[in-house]
Amino acid sequence: MGTGQEQVKRELLLDGLDCANCALKIENGVSKIKGISECSVNFVTKTLSMYTTSDMDEQVVEEAKRKVLRLEPHIRISEKGQGNSGQSSWGGTSTVNHKGEQGAEQPHSGAHQHHGHQHMAGHAHTHGSHGHDYGHDHAHHDHAHHSHAHGDAESSGAHAGHSHEHGAGQTRTLLARLAAGSVLLAAAIWSPLDGWAQLGLYILAYVIAGGDIVLQAFKNIIRGQVFDEYFLMTVATLGAFAIGEYPEGVAVMLFYQLGELFQGMAVNRSRKSIQSLMDIRPDYANVLTGAGEETRRVSPDQVRIGDRIIVKAGERVPLDGVVKAGQSMVDTSALTGESVPRELKPGSDALSGFVNKNGMLTIEVTKTFGESTVSKILDMVQNASSRKAKTEHFISKFARYYTPVVVILAALIALVPPLLLNGATFADWIYRALVFLVISCPCALVVSIPLGFFGGIGAASRNGILVKGSNYLEALNDVKVVVFDKTGTLTKGVFKVTAVHSQGAHTEEELMRLAAIAEASSNHPIAESIRAAWGKDIPVQDADGYDEVAGHGIKVNVNGQEVLAGNGKLMEQAGIAYTMPQTAGTVVHVAKAGIYIGHIIIADEVKQDAAVAIQALKQLGIRKTVMLTGDATAVGEAVGHQLGVDEVYAELLPQDKVERLEQLEVNKGPKEKIVFVGDGINDTPVLARADVGVAMGGLGSDAAIEAADVVIMTDEPSRLASAIRIAKRTRRIVWQNIGFALGVKAIFLLLGVFGIATMWEAVFSDVGVTVLAVLNAMRVLRIKDV
Repeated sequence: MGTGQEQVKRELLLDGLDCANCALKIENGVSKIKGISECSVNFVTKTLSMYTTSDMDEQVVEEAKRKVLRLEPHIRISEKGQGNSGQSSWGGTSTVNHKGEQGAEQPHSGAHQHHGHQHMAGHAHTHGSHGHDYGHDHAHHDHAHHSHAHGDAESSGAHAGHSHEHGAGQTRTLLARLAAGSVLLAAAIWSPLDGWAQLGLYILAYVIAGGDIVLQAFKNIIRGQVFDEYFLMTVATLGAFAIGEYPEGVAVMLFYQLGELFQGMAVNRSRKSIQSLMDIRPDYANVLTGAGEETRRVSPDQVRIGDRIIVKAGERVPLDGVVKAGQSMVDTSALTGESVPRELKPGSDALSGFVNKNGMLTIEVTKTFGESTVSKILDMVQNASSRKAKTEHFISKFARYYTPVVVILAALIALVPPLLLNGATFADWIYRALVFLVISCPCALVVSIPLGFFGGIGAASRNGILVKGSNYLEALNDVKVVVFDKTGTLTKGVFKVTAVHSQGAHTEEELMRLAAIAEASSNHPIAESIRAAWGKDIPVQDADGYDEVAGHGIKVNVNGQEVLAGNGKLMEQAGIAYTMPQTAGTVVHVAKAGIYIGHIIIADEVKQDAAVAIQALKQLGIRKTVMLTGDATAVGEAVGHQLGVDEVYAELLPQDKVERLEQLEVNKGPKEKIVFVGDGINDTPVLARADVGVAMGGLGSDAAIEAADVVIMTDEPSRLASAIRIAKRTRRIVWQNIGFALGVKAIFLLLGVFGIATMWEAVFSDVGVTVLAVLNAMRVLRIKDV
């Protein structure tokens, strides 16, 4: 993004954004504004995302609004999360620096906070778009259902309103116009009228059928937007009139409008299908009032932390919290893709988006709606398309140059052959050039490609996999090396004490007591397992001088004597001889007053589907699997051998893991990608350094959701293989559309040049191909891979 200055991410809702070409024009126009370092328009969710420098924020945003209205005057602009009032309320922003690292958290107008997202310098790929705006009120969630009037009172001064999406009223109006145009065309063709009277009928039919297209084309030309579909259709049909092909001029406009209607319906259907996949936003919360059992139904964003809510059977849990009373089975499939219900009882964490199956639950709210799991998921999925895949960038650039080139070629087709070839007439070659123009519209590509990627992201989310951008979904296709953290990723991270070996005159109970005192203040899983094995009150009053030595263990004074509890490195540092057992597991050595008193062995259980995950990845063409762990070499190698991992690197500190990953980067191919899979809590530097960072077990974990590019909402490593399969299917469908659209257009362009294709075939190759490409893109939504 540049260097050194703080960046602010702003998002605008573009209510009435009616076509992918319009989105492309807005993106190109706004990206040229001085002060905007990055800009992206998501046609599917009608959102404009842009990064500005903080000192120029307001004036740049106002300039962006003016630019949008100059390009598409009918669009109503509002700040994301502020509804569609048409008034901008510039309250919600997030800051990022130029490396793409989101800055300090800033609360905004009583709403939400944006989480920090730290990325390391020198990162090979850009995480520059990781400014996540979690916690909006999602007024935009159903905006695709709005109908946009064709020149209504709210958009006075806008164009007469040709739209790719039609509400019920607009559909009836357009169908009436198409019917009237068709009747007038039939009357002009078969009536006994001729001369000016017949021409008048053709003109009237043309104006009724396509007057809005012509008007919009002229308005766009005045605004400097020449080469778009309105221009192509206007030139082609008016050109048909100019050479006396009146019936075709009118018929082509009728057919084009009908095709656009079908295209709009297909796009809307795909938008709604994507939204239905993520239809997890709760509508209300039942808040307990006073000391009694009375409840009050309120909007989820009005509930405060500490409030108690009731969730009845069949209702969706509206906010994150802890179950205080009641017991029930809940359906978590909307968040995790898991079909097996989960049991909740007092003390269980309940996440927004769960559906209560049978009992009644009383839940104490621990997060506001803006910070809740469901809110974060919705925002992540809906904002994902602002980080575009290379294929989308290619199509955007292709469309920008493609149409002008085609117009120039059409002019050459119209003018050169009649001048150079004997017997060639201008009328014939102008007609061929007009056919060429109609065929050339790149709608099929600019509509279906973003829909394909967005559908892939939606399908992944239904499978419990959150992908933060189309670029990461596409990158998963090129993964050849997968690097796993061990604890919490391939293993359950639930440690248990399996053996206690005291030495000399010291008893096992004394060994456990000293270890429990040393680990009393640590939240590490190993410390928790030692405290659980001790199972009694820990006499912390006997201890002082607590000191945690990173990557080694703990030093603490107990009744005036120094106690060490940690790995072999801690013992070596203190010059204490120790015994190393042969048993696989994590070993905690304990020493008191410089004397070794024994060790505790703690084992971690391998996840049930970890071996299946490694095997599935190899079947997908992954060249190398690697495991990195801070555990002892014996433990790491035992787990690696059990799972079939290719390479194991043990006894690594967090910075050692980054170095090891960088060594793997050097040895990979230029187009190959490396994925790192970690638990998202202590692996942030490595997640950031990998080409694609995947956080495992992200259900409710803020750290996991923040640090990674892909979040697997369950604890199943096999979901990574599912994510790669979904990515491959998405790319296959996207490239099917590219090949189909360009192939059909190439064939019809040739047929048009040789005079074989008429305007009827030309219109099919434009709107027909677009409708088919959109329907093909919708197949992505049906991917179910669990």
